[in-house]
Amino acid sequence: MAIPYYHVDVFTSELFAGNPAGVCILSVFPADSIMQKIAAENRHSETAFVVAREDGDFDLRWFTPKVEDDLCGHATLASAYVLALRKHNVWPVRFHTRSGMLTIAKDRNEDSFEMDFPAMPPRPCEPPVGLLPALGLKVALVMKSRDYLVVVDQAEQVRALSPNIAALARLDAGNGTMVSAPGEGDVDYVCRMFLPSAGIDEDPATGSIHCTLAPYWAGRLGKDTFRAQQLSARGGNVQCKIGGDRVKISGRARLYLHGTLEL
Repeated sequence: MAIPYYHVDVFTSELFAGNPAGVCILSVFPADSIMQKIAAENRHSETAFVVAREDGDFDLRWFTPKVEDDLCGHATLASAYVLALRKHNVWPVRFHTRSGMLTIAKDRNEDSFEMDFPAMPPRPCEPPVGLLPALGLKVALVMKSRDYLVVVDQAEQVRALSPNIAALARLDAGNGTMVSAPGEGDVDYVCRMFLPSAGIDEDPATGSIHCTLAPYWAGRLGKDTFRAQQLSARGGNVQCKIGGDRVKISGRARLYLHGTLEL
């Protein structure tokens, strides 16, 4: 089996930044075990598998090195970017996923894409014992949606985090733990994301967490449009806009390589 394969850097306009994603273009999905092995071999935080449907839409699945994911932003944007490279000309593109229908629009004048994702506002919660110590924090606000949201006072606290990854992996912390703070300059908020239970110690630039972060900061800042920055080593830049129970998440991508997987 020959599978067209793309390695794309997402939420960046430069190579070697943002979040790398693998994208496999398929006629039919192979066995789940094969897709999981491909994702583990790639060692990206996510690999996307895309299959065209007869109605012109696409089926989309995401795999981390360890598990199949329910929702992934950067690999969805990477998939739309690859379809654009392959001269797909019907926009917005519609992906059928485990999280329902996701639509992605392409900016005609710029190499930018806007994803329409479900809002997942955080709720107050009792944090797991050991969560804050694992992050190296003594005091912080902790909330939960799909993942835990830990809010601190300053961007520098987020930038300086050096968590105990092994301790985080042992916690029952859902799919991961995001840490956020008010931004600086023209950045509204900053964040980092840790998902060791899914095989991702730190995600370089995450799209899906803004389904939670944007509603939280909307309530706190009293606005509906945001510029966000992920303070990982590679970094990432995202624009978000709240619209009812949906979040528009926008960003850019760059192709690193295109080849063929021979199975």
